[in-house]
Amino acid sequence: MSAAPQEDALSLAETQPVGNVGRMKILIIEDDLEAAVYLTKAFREAGIVADHASDGEAGLFMGSENTYDVIVIDRMLPRRDGLSVISELRRKAIHTPVLILSALGQVDDRVTGLRAGGDDYLPKPYAFSELLARVEVLGRRKGTPDQDVVYRVADLELDRLSHEVRRGGKEIPLQPREFRLLEYLMKNAGQVVTRTMLLENVWDYHFDPQTNVIDVHVSRLRSKIEKDYSQPLLKTIRGAGYMIKDEG
Repeated sequence: MSAAPQEDALSLAETQPVGNVGRMKILIIEDDLEAAVYLTKAFREAGIVADHASDGEAGLFMGSENTYDVIVIDRMLPRRDGLSVISELRRKAIHTPVLILSALGQVDDRVTGLRAGGDDYLPKPYAFSELLARVEVLGRRKGTPDQDVVYRVADLELDRLSHEVRRGGKEIPLQPREFRLLEYLMKNAGQVVTRTMLLENVWDYHFDPQTNVIDVHVSRLRSKIEKDYSQPLLKTIRGAGYMIKDEG
């Protein structure tokens, strides 16, 4: 829930793209429709692509399934509160910078928001010029795993935008679920990925269906990315899970 930003702080006509922000894509999670329309229009006039989600569950889904440079989120949301959304994104190893907007502006409130995984905290009411500047700063952050467009492990490459996988320059066709599985493994390259992590992040299950669905898909994926190649990459860690790693 929020009030629109201070209108007299920066008129939309005066809002101009700053630096490289025109290339940015952000997600606004805001249940106040009037404020959301204002922000979406203002950011777009500043040259920033802005998507909108009207509640916490929708925001979590969009933030998990799409790639954004920055997420701007209201703290008080229906269906799932803003801090819960941020915590779940971080649990899923999604490192998109998050700016929290909130009428709760005391020091303890800001500390709680930042400790939940937020990167910046802007109390209401605020000037849009300040919000734009803060989003610009967050958008400059590079190098976190989820911001990478192409994942690489040895000579294996996965392009998240084109949905192409290649090894040694040769394209490897994958089914959609196989692609998501490989994407999650490569995002966590060098780390053990448990069955629970795969069920929640690749299959969107929050329970164990007591089937061998993971084993079957891992076996198929392994045969596709390792067939005709001497160096194995996808390993089964007995009793723990799976790991993709360059041993070379």
